[in-house]
Amino acid sequence: MNAKDFEDRLRELRPRLHRYCARMTGSAVDGEDVLQDSLIKALQARAEGTVVENLEGWLLRIAHNTSLDFLRRRSRNKVVPLTEDLEDATMPDTDIVAVGFQTFLQLPELQRCAVILKDVLGHSLEEIAAIADCTPAATKSALQRGRVALRQLAQRPDDTRLPLMSDADRQKMAAYVHLFQSGDFDGIRAMLADDVKLDLVNRLKLQGRESIGRYFTRYAEETKWRFAFGAVEGQPAMLVFDNAGPMEKPAHFVLLNWEENRIVAIRDFLFAPYAIEAVDWARLA
Repeated sequence: MNAKDFEDRLRELRPRLHRYCARMTGSAVDGEDVLQDSLIKALQARAEGTVVENLEGWLLRIAHNTSLDFLRRRSRNKVVPLTEDLEDATMPDTDIVAVGFQTFLQLPELQRCAVILKDVLGHSLEEIAAIADCTPAATKSALQRGRVALRQLAQRPDDTRLPLMSDADRQKMAAYVHLFQSGDFDGIRAMLADDVKLDLVNRLKLQGRESIGRYFTRYAEETKWRFAFGAVEGQPAMLVFDNAGPMEKPAHFVLLNWEENRIVAIRDFLFAPYAIEAVDWARLA
C-alpha cells in the first residue's frame, strides 16, 4: 500500500475510529483528541517502516491504547481486569449504538472495549482480544458483563449533562453567535487574538488573525447555515444547522477558547460530522 492509499484508508476509517474513541472516553470532543493522537502515531509508525496486514485492527489497537492513556491521565476510571468466565448472557434489547457516551463511561474499561468493538463496530472475539491484548476468555467475560451492565444502565433516567457555565462565558459565546447570525464578520475579527489558532477538524489548522481570515469569508459566502447559541458536553458552543436538511439536530458545532475577552482558539467540526452522532447538546437561545 503506497502512502496515498494509506492516507485515503485512514480518512475512510476515521468515523469508525471516532466511534470507538468517543465511547471509550465518554466524550465526542475528547474522542476526537484521542483519534488525532492515534492517527499521528499511525503515521509515524508507517514512516518508520511498520508493515501492517490488518490495518483496521492495527489502528483500533493504537486507538485503544491511546484511549487508555488518556483515561489514566484524567483518572476517570481504573482498569478492571476481567478474566473469569460467566455463563452466556443474552444479548440485551437495548440498541447499543444509541446508548449515550456517558453511559459507556460507567463500564470498566475492558467491558467498554469489548461491547464497543463487538456490538458497535462488529469485530469478532478473537479480533477484540488482539486489540485489547487479552485472552479470548477475558474478552468473552468482559462482553457478557458489559452487555448486562449496559442493559441495566440504559433503563435509568437520562443523565445528560446540564450546561453549567459562568455568566461571562455565556455572554461571550452568545455575542459571538449573534455576530454570525447578523453576518458581522468584521465584528468577529475584532474579537480575535493576534495569534488565534483555528482547528478545522479533519481538514486543516491555521494560526494568526490574518491567516484565518478566509475561514470567515467562506462562512459569509455560504447561505445554508443557521447559527444558534448552545452547549456541547456542558461547554458553550455555537450550534450550526443546515437549513437544506433536518433542523432538529445541528449538522456540526464550533467551540471557542478565550483569554479574557479575546478568542485564542476556534475548533470547528464542519468536516467531522461524525462527532455530532451522539454528543450531548442543548440549544440555549
